Amino acid sequence: MKQTGLALLISVVFGLAGCAPVLIGGGAAAGYYVGKDERTLGEITDDANITAKIKTKYIADKAISAWDINVDTYRGVVSLYGRVPSQEVANRAVTLARGVEGVRQVNSKLTVDAGK
Repeated sequence: MKQTGLALLISVVFGLAGCAPVLIGGGAAAGYYVGKDERTLGEITDDANITAKIKTKYIADKAISAWDINVDTYRGVVSLYGRVPSQEVANRAVTLARGVEGVRQVNSKLTVDAGK
């Protein structure tokens, strides 16, 4: 029994050891992204929060498929991309996005696809 536990512990330790470069590499990529973006870290965080709040509203809304709409936010200006089944759904997506605090403008690039 002790040998099985020891073997499991060794497997976990060696398995996790391979994760360190991934975590470090991910941090480096995030640092690169922030370094190349002309927004401040605060603006990037605010934009990410706006995007998350909009996506959360879409997930909670029965008329909208959150998976079909891509939300991009840049300095409070939200752009919506994707395909929706009707103009009513597109309008609803824009209305929900406009209702999020910090949104200055919403640009809809949504395409109505009646076959969806």
